[in-house]
Amino acid sequence: MDLSPTQEQRQIQDMVADFVDEEVKPRAAEIDETDEFPWDLVDEMADLGLMGMPIPEEYGGAELDYHSYAMALEEISRGSGGLGTIVAAHISLACNMIYEFGNEAQKETYLTPLAAGEEIGAFALSEAGAGSDVPSMDTTAEPVDGGDAYLVNGGKLWISNGSVADTVVLFAKTDPDAGNKGISSFIVRPEEDDGFIVEGTEHKLGDKGCPTAELRFDDMRLPADRRLGEEGRGFVHALKTLNGGRITIAARGVGIAQAALDEALKYAQDREQFDQPISDFQAIQHKLADMDTKTQAARLLMHQAADKKMAGESFVKEAAQAKLYASEVSREVANEGIQVHGGYGYTKDFPAERFYRDAKLNEIYEGTSEVLRNTIASELLD
Repeated sequence: MDLSPTQEQRQIQDMVADFVDEEVKPRAAEIDETDEFPWDLVDEMADLGLMGMPIPEEYGGAELDYHSYAMALEEISRGSGGLGTIVAAHISLACNMIYEFGNEAQKETYLTPLAAGEEIGAFALSEAGAGSDVPSMDTTAEPVDGGDAYLVNGGKLWISNGSVADTVVLFAKTDPDAGNKGISSFIVRPEEDDGFIVEGTEHKLGDKGCPTAELRFDDMRLPADRRLGEEGRGFVHALKTLNGGRITIAARGVGIAQAALDEALKYAQDREQFDQPISDFQAIQHKLADMDTKTQAARLLMHQAADKKMAGESFVKEAAQAKLYASEVSREVANEGIQVHGGYGYTKDFPAERFYRDAKLNEIYEGTSEVLRNTIASELLD
């Protein structure tokens, strides 16, 4: 088993790392403070081919393998957790949904501008009463005009990119009495579809720069050709898409953990107490050793899941394990990073506290840690 990146993969990672060091990191504190969507950075990433990384070139993407995609997203998240979420939600959820389940016309019309970075995508699944329990959603899509259109009513909550998206992949019940087999998925164009309303965005602990929106749909009429695949397949679409997305959330976790480790290493060697750098103290050395070991282990789980996906094998368990472990590791490593910084770690003078706030989200979205443990156990016992 060769775990070494290829020359091409390393070149991609180096290119993204340079972009992050030169353009993202200098802006990270500002993005965190203002919580404004970084349009200029997204445009630069589009120019670099980073907004459609795993999507085939024929649909505007860069056609990168999943190892390269994960490595690139790790680097982006190392610079800014919010920027990492923007890219992950756009590619892993919105783009991948249309690529995997859209027909040729839908891919050409809606996927191509997304993958090229000309437009932004969002994935509208969660509701106030339907987070982990997806089938309990209340949003409905009622067939009208003899099946030529759907009338959508309801609302969605916690939608990353939801207030800035040009295309939203929406899940709604087309048969409210059929449980998870009554859910379908649709392509929504907010600027074109009357009845699409952005109620507002959340004021969050972290993940700043990526707007998390509350959406409402009031008699929003969608033509039938906006439905993705067959009626009633939306729940299956969501599970398959989220499974792949967990690899990139693992990458976000690894990137944040690496950023926390890098800053802790630098600070420990610069900060002096008792006439010596605090990195000379064994207590600090042990913290740094554990932080690095956990980060490396999370990275390996991420690549194991990517490898399974690329091989066309089932990767449900591996993706869940990668996302679960990297999420918890990112929070643990960020916490230790604050401890290494001491009192300074609790202030905004250093980025250590931002890493902690950004890391916590990994344990919540795209499958909570509790749900992922259920998934892993189910795969083991199946």
